[in-house]
Amino acid sequence: MSTHTHHAIDYIEITVTDVAAAKTFYGVAFGWEFADYGPDYAGIKGETREVGGFTKGTPTKGGPLVVLYSHNLDDTLTRVREAGGKISKDPFEFPGGRRFEFLDPAGNELGVWSER
Repeated sequence: MSTHTHHAIDYIEITVTDVAAAKTFYGVAFGWEFADYGPDYAGIKGETREVGGFTKGTPTKGGPLVVLYSHNLDDTLTRVREAGGKISKDPFEFPGGRRFEFLDPAGNELGVWSER
């Protein structure tokens, strides 16, 4: 049986300048684990399968915004800062929750939201 959902986002590939630094940042900030495929690529492990990867290259601005979910936004904000992330939008409220956005060490912008 497939673990893939028809027409759903299946895999996110994030371009980073340094794969090892990205693994350290996302490992510390979010507890992510990885599968190594050499110095220029690492897969991001999900609960049942690989859900994304880091590929070495030059990040570009203006693409789709990847938004992660958190059970505790303030704790996640602290962890992102401690891991070396730069907050690009401080926490703000929106209908249904709160969110902040950050830049990872390669300059990619992501968001994190929680229900409150």
